[in-house]
Amino acid sequence: MTRAAIGIIGGSGLYAMDGVSDLREIRVETPYGPPSDAVMIGTVDGTPVAFLPRHGRGHRFAPHEINYRANIWALKSVGVKWLISVSAVGSLTEEIAPGELVIVDQFLDRTRQRASTFFEGGVVAHVGFGNPCCEILRGLLLRACDDVGVRHHDGGTYVCMEGPQFSTRAESFMYRGLGASVIGMTNLPEAKLAREAEMAYATIAMATDYDCWHETEEHVSVDAVVAVLHANVVNAQQLLRAVVPMLRTAPPSEAWTALDFAILTARDAIPATKRRELSLLLDRVLPPAEEIPS
Repeated sequence: MTRAAIGIIGGSGLYAMDGVSDLREIRVETPYGPPSDAVMIGTVDGTPVAFLPRHGRGHRFAPHEINYRANIWALKSVGVKWLISVSAVGSLTEEIAPGELVIVDQFLDRTRQRASTFFEGGVVAHVGFGNPCCEILRGLLLRACDDVGVRHHDGGTYVCMEGPQFSTRAESFMYRGLGASVIGMTNLPEAKLAREAEMAYATIAMATDYDCWHETEEHVSVDAVVAVLHANVVNAQQLLRAVVPMLRTAPPSEAWTALDFAILTARDAIPATKRRELSLLLDRVLPPAEEIPS
């Protein structure tokens, strides 16, 4: 199977950017069902990169319908170690204007009905998540923003709401009061699952509007969001093309060893079927599945 250490999850337009060649489609089976779409693997200026449209081609899945576990599993299975999320968000501050990018460093989880872990059904793990975004990857994205001249902000809290409806004004003011910078519907549990899969994860948050707290701006509408989103995609493509070569020589991420001390279940208490099911995640830290008796 074709493999890629760098993964990009976001809209299907991202792998149409200049510099992408030899694009091929990989269908991946996972223990959690099908991912949102096939994984597209191509080269960006000579470097293998895996792309996955989060909502599927044609935008077929609402945020709460996305099979986050299958998406992360599929990317892990093709070798992804650096995972860049590209996401549309609403701005919760005056400083972050529509059309600007935020390289966020924190998350606030307001989702309610999404599977958020691989570790259940007989095996328990607690990964550290105090710093949910890889600082090495964030730093390279910030450097790439400077290199291509994209207006951006260093750090900020992304509050992830359930959706698919936009916020009420009361909710929007509450999130502002909590100190959140941007609001979206898709980065959780994506970021949590990426940490469990020992991937270095970071988000390019593309501000499309001021949510509904900004009383001098129009209320959020799909038409307004899409118009700004199309302009942001060009910036995201430039940024991604700039960061890919930086990752060739990047130092190791702490995220790559997230499971070292995370597994709480006694080794001999993990069901053999579960051990085999999770072999993609566990083989680095536990004996290979074929050595586990039935």
